[in-house]
Amino acid sequence: MDVSPQRTAVIGAGYVGLTTGACLASLGHHVVCVDVDEAKIARLRQGRVDILEPDLPELVAAGLTDGHLDFTGDVTTAVRAAEVVFLCLPTPMAADGRADLSAVESVVAELGPSLPTGCVVVNKSTVPVGTAAWVRRMLDRDDLAVVSNPEFLREGSAVQDFLNPDRIVVGSDDEDAARRVADLYRPLRAPVVRTDAASAEMIKYAANCFLAVKLSYVNAIAELCEVFGADVDAVTTGMGHDPRIGRAFLRPGPGWGGPCLPKDSSALLRMADTAGVRFDLLQAAVDDNTRQGERVVRRLAEELGSLHRARIGLLGLAFKAGTNDLRGSPALRSAELLVAAGAEVTAYDPAVSLDLHHIAVVDDAYQAVKEADAVLLATEWPEFRALDWTAIAELMNGTLVFDARNHLDPAAIDEAGLTWRGIGRMVTAGSPDRRTPSTKGERSERTA
Repeated sequence: MDVSPQRTAVIGAGYVGLTTGACLASLGHHVVCVDVDEAKIARLRQGRVDILEPDLPELVAAGLTDGHLDFTGDVTTAVRAAEVVFLCLPTPMAADGRADLSAVESVVAELGPSLPTGCVVVNKSTVPVGTAAWVRRMLDRDDLAVVSNPEFLREGSAVQDFLNPDRIVVGSDDEDAARRVADLYRPLRAPVVRTDAASAEMIKYAANCFLAVKLSYVNAIAELCEVFGADVDAVTTGMGHDPRIGRAFLRPGPGWGGPCLPKDSSALLRMADTAGVRFDLLQAAVDDNTRQGERVVRRLAEELGSLHRARIGLLGLAFKAGTNDLRGSPALRSAELLVAAGAEVTAYDPAVSLDLHHIAVVDDAYQAVKEADAVLLATEWPEFRALDWTAIAELMNGTLVFDARNHLDPAAIDEAGLTWRGIGRMVTAGSPDRRTPSTKGERSERTA
């Protein structure tokens, strides 16, 4: 279905902004992306994308080539002729747990006088309920409309999520403005949820926090499976067949993280507290998630006898496979807890190469596990399943492979003469008896 191209400005060229801009340009709209980072803008104008996101570099290159996509650091120029302006700005967790709207406030104050009459301002960022009304008051212009259009993009599949959405949520009391925003997405033929702005803002928080609760629930189930000798994979498979539950977000792990779930859970809890509403269920999910990260480290300590001066080879640092994002990473949290317990951590991640405080980051998985007393797999990169575990057994001092994602093949680990441990999983036959994790004394003797 054809749609008239609209002149669109996207303020912010991070994960959400760059994906939004590139995808809207691919639908035929004329898009200018704005960012305060001049070096980033210069790279993007050359088609260089720093974000690790499948298909995004190709979309940016195509948009630059066909003239539908441009980049600038001048917000005033970008919005002067815009019909729609998307706010894709960071709303990080503030010290008190609330969403920090300082970037939104600063940008709205700057662009307000420059917006053309009839322009629609769209909140794409995840913002507290009531933000659309607050932005409208800040603009203080009757000739402008504000619409809430939250994003539902997953890092590692953001482009596919944008172009193949489950739903598009558009919230506004201005029917014409809501229609114009919905029309931007018409070529996608996706269901459109039309509602008021407050409900649209709540939809995003309600969805993300439900997923956080679901993940904490399955991690607790995994812990019970360990106690009672059940297999969490079998349990979640049985659960997932129930259409009321579904298969998604039923994989246990070292805790949930990333740039969204932690801050959104905290923000909704603060909103509930301000409103005088108890949200004990969500608070329990957050508390359990903290405990889950600690439990991974505690289990390592129990297996090894002590973490003091233990060498840990950490496989994975990003909060999930397919991204180089360390924000809220359970892997990084585990590494920090291990270091605090006296362990020496050497890490490898295929997408992360920066230096980290007290954590050695190397550029090869085999280098990370060399002379390790234990290996901790914390991010589910596919290449880790293809590692030569016999070679790793020769490189290690110890024998323990703790698979905090249940990502590896336990049989391959066992065949290499190593001891596999997972989350909520039964140990494969033969593993405990063939080679149990060596004690601190045994490790010292072998390396002497």
